[in-house]
Amino acid sequence: MTKDEAGFDNIFLPREAKIIRTSRPTPSEKHFTLQLADRTSLDFVPGQILEVGVMGYGESPIGIASSPTRTDSFDIVVRTVGRVTTAINSRDVGDSLWIRGPLGHGFDMDELRGHDVLIVAGGIGLCPTRSLIQYILDRRDEFGRFTLFYGARDPLQLLFTEDRLEWRRSDAIDYHETVDRADATWTGNVGVIPTLFHKTAHISPDTRVVICGPPVMFKYVLIELDKLGIPRENIFVDLERRMKCGVGKCGHCQINDKYCCIDGPVFTFAKIWELEEAI
Repeated sequence: MTKDEAGFDNIFLPREAKIIRTSRPTPSEKHFTLQLADRTSLDFVPGQILEVGVMGYGESPIGIASSPTRTDSFDIVVRTVGRVTTAINSRDVGDSLWIRGPLGHGFDMDELRGHDVLIVAGGIGLCPTRSLIQYILDRRDEFGRFTLFYGARDPLQLLFTEDRLEWRRSDAIDYHETVDRADATWTGNVGVIPTLFHKTAHISPDTRVVICGPPVMFKYVLIELDKLGIPRENIFVDLERRMKCGVGKCGHCQINDKYCCIDGPVFTFAKIWELEEAI
């Protein structure tokens, strides 16, 4: 966090981050690897977000897409959806972005350690969960069986090609992927993400589950989790898509008495299941 003139942490002061690497995983998304200009490490928890901006354009809440175990740099993936994200995605290596954060409450790692973990990520929901995926793989002996389900609308929308190749080859993770609609090149599973539950028989009722993706996905994933007898207090949902200012001032992410940016963006499903509009 940036210090003000009195030496106190100030969540409103942005820090400069230099772009050291970029790629275009899809026509809509741009993957940035950043390094703080002062060469300090970004101290964060998987699941936290950054406000990322370009001077003169504004800022947008973006989940951190790399693990705090990899401290020399950090990653974000930005989807072009409007004026601010267009400005961000026009920047390239050597340019600067300005960040505030990390903000919000990420994943409670103490709740995940020592347990089997299942991550269910849909579309761009793989970006904030990639931070947790890398964390678990980097500290593999702290966790039980690790399963990842990932799906996208079509093969061209699948993110992190190199990561997915590594996950398919690795014995450290039970990885399954699917697309809603196949093309001529696709040889994998076709169907929505809940169809992947039939690909593995290793999800125990004590598994800790993380869900991040489009709202329509949550309902059907939760049906499958109910069939497996997984308690809702063991299910964690990431609602970062609702966030705006990141500090509880604009009210954009308010759900009844909860603010996603202050109380979340990670919640247990047991805490928010009554908030119908949340998912």
